Amino acid sequence: MPGRAVFMSSRNPQRTGFLFALPALLALALLIVYPLLHTAALSAMDDSGRYVGSRNYERIVASSVTLAALWNTFYYVGASLVLQMTIGAAVGIMLNQKFRARGLARSLILVPWIVPGIVAATTWAWMFHSEFGIVNYMLQTAGVVDGPVGWLTSPQLVLPSLIAVNVWKMFPFVAVMVLAGLQAVPDSRYEAARMDGANFMDEVRYVMIPHLRPILFAITLLLLIWGLNGITLIYAMTKGGPANRSLITPIQIYKQAFEFFRFGEAAALSVMFFGVVLVLIAIYIWLLGRRSET
Repeated sequence: MPGRAVFMSSRNPQRTGFLFALPALLALALLIVYPLLHTAALSAMDDSGRYVGSRNYERIVASSVTLAALWNTFYYVGASLVLQMTIGAAVGIMLNQKFRARGLARSLILVPWIVPGIVAATTWAWMFHSEFGIVNYMLQTAGVVDGPVGWLTSPQLVLPSLIAVNVWKMFPFVAVMVLAGLQAVPDSRYEAARMDGANFMDEVRYVMIPHLRPILFAITLLLLIWGLNGITLIYAMTKGGPANRSLITPIQIYKQAFEFFRFGEAAALSVMFFGVVLVLIAIYIWLLGRRSET
């Protein structure tokens, strides 16, 4: 029988591979597919469990809060993504250079990333406090501002302030990934570039960036997914205020479900937002595929 099993596996490698992957597929179905189907079913029911069709979707779409939250989400994630990639890539390139205490710098740069999100949010909320925060104290001492600034209470400043915290939290991840990618660049490429008269910026443009392109694409996708699903920083610092100026769609879903107890509308918004995220990721992967072909 063991010999027959080995013979069958050699004759049917695809079936054997499927059997080995079956436990993982079942786990994925249990943890992902079932919750998605249950959420979709819940989106068509009212709070008492009666079928109401598309009424929950109509209420969510008709709400002005939904559009505002979606715009805040794109603004928050888009601005954070651009700054995280730009600053993180620059820091990763600098950490790849030779200088004193390079090992210490590489260790310290990880601190914002490894700090738990709720700890970072609470700390920054106190730092941004209009009366007792150190940010206002330093700016007033330096003469930059005349009085306290409501970083988290001003409708115009709250999202930029949250974006700054999000960038501070996540740019070390980009820096570490870029640094790891640069470690794999052969020294011969730098030597060849220098022999051709290339300066440091030429090395960055023609040696480092082409080598890092696949890594940067993967990092961008990860940051996009994490950004569209993350609520810790914003919820802990502002809970979507003031006047919904920092409300993003994931927090709106949470509030609909666990503060207003409108589970059907929360499920409907979840389904719609899931579709938006899928479309964004599909477009990104499609553009990535076209770029790789050219």
